[in-house]
Amino acid sequence: MILGIVLAIVAGSLVSLQNIFNSKVNEQAGSWATTTLVLGMGFLASLVMGLIFEGKELFTLHDMQLWYWFSGIIGVGVVICMVQGIKRLGPTYAISIVMTAQLGCALLWDSMGWLGLKQVPFTFKQLIGVLVIIGGICIFKLGGERRLKHIIKE
Repeated sequence: MILGIVLAIVAGSLVSLQNIFNSKVNEQAGSWATTTLVLGMGFLASLVMGLIFEGKELFTLHDMQLWYWFSGIIGVGVVICMVQGIKRLGPTYAISIVMTAQLGCALLWDSMGWLGLKQVPFTFKQLIGVLVIIGGICIFKLGGERRLKHIIKE
């Protein structure tokens, strides 16, 4: 369990870092060029690492359903939306909204047992957790605006 927590923390840190890098690339290259560059480099890196660590097994797909292949297309939407969200909201606010949406959707999919997931019973505690996070984002956003207005008045 500890290793899972550490890996999740590392993944979250890397996603945040990647989003900041992507927004900087977007400033110079535009959204579609950024998406192409990011996903293209990701493809090359994962291909090389996969060949190093798995060899020919990399291309063995055991009874994988066809619709799972569309996750790459979803990745295009992720990069485009994140780059545009960060451009319009800033990294912290955009990423906090994305994380909340991820948590809410994961909670929904787990609770419904969608996409082949094992159904996990929905609890009131889970709902409270999501609402606390949403409240935190609101406080973060509104607190920053009030502080800025206070500084401008002085």
